[in-house]
Amino acid sequence: MSAEAPEVAIAKVRARRAERPNATLLCRRVVADMVRALPELSHIRPSRILFIAGEARRGSRATIRPLGGSGRARVTIKGRRALYCVTLRPKFFRASTPEQRVATLLHEVLHIGPRFDGGLDPERRHSRLGQERFEALLRPLLKRYLARGDPSLIGGLGHHGEVLARQWLERPTGRSSASQTYTEKHLFLGPLMMVTRRKLHS
Repeated sequence: MSAEAPEVAIAKVRARRAERPNATLLCRRVVADMVRALPELSHIRPSRILFIAGEARRGSRATIRPLGGSGRARVTIKGRRALYCVTLRPKFFRASTPEQRVATLLHEVLHIGPRFDGGLDPERRHSRLGQERFEALLRPLLKRYLARGDPSLIGGLGHHGEVLARQWLERPTGRSSASQTYTEKHLFLGPLMMVTRRKLHS
């Protein structure tokens, strides 16, 4: 059997790469769809939120961190300052159903302050509301979004297989990074495995 021509092999590799969805871009698009579908989120500008894949943190699926204000590093993507960073933890990719991924994204953006100025909403901190009251706030919004949201975007969170995701090459580390500006050169797009245990309900 003759060896495969190099150009054919390269084309196949490129085709396989093209099949891997960009998970962090998908999450930003899902949040943009949430803003469209839920008036309660109309103050949110998804283009100013950085979505990245990060390391594990206890049992968390994701966390949100403000990037605005003094004493914090400046993060600029394509010339636009990011005001929030949502870090997707390994459980988001490896141990979640599609509905849980939708709920995780909605959970994190509910922490964003009403002025969308890089601060979190003090009235929606877990320490203030408690888990039960926060879940009571989340559940009806989640139900409405699952009914109104773009099925192709929501369905994308049910992908099973390899994905690409933005990750830090060098990340801000608190006040010691306050004088620095971070851009695309401090990020890279790398492969991750997304494991989906069941499909989204129709």
